[in-house]
Amino acid sequence: MSRLLELCRNKYFIATAAFVVWMLFFDKNDMLSQYEFRTEVNKLQEEKDFYTEETAKVKKDLNELNTNLKTAEKFAREKYFMKKSNEDVFVIIKAAPKD
Repeated sequence: MSRLLELCRNKYFIATAAFVVWMLFFDKNDMLSQYEFRTEVNKLQEEKDFYTEETAKVKKDLNELNTNLKTAEKFAREKYFMKKSNEDVFVIIKAAPKD
């Protein structure tokens, strides 16, 4: 007990403890802020990965459309409901299941 009391009276210990408390709780870059920044960085990294994958898919599709005429025709028919002059197009929309 006396050792602990001596430690608490030591000016270097008090200064170090005050510094640690200040840095952990009161500084503008405290532990809570660091946690929030880290979660935001992780979220942004996930978004970056998602958009990188999507960009790669779109580039692949664009390359296919530019090189293959059959693919371009299929794309136009599926996405924009285009048709030839002697064809009829039927669009089937599935109804959502009722609860």
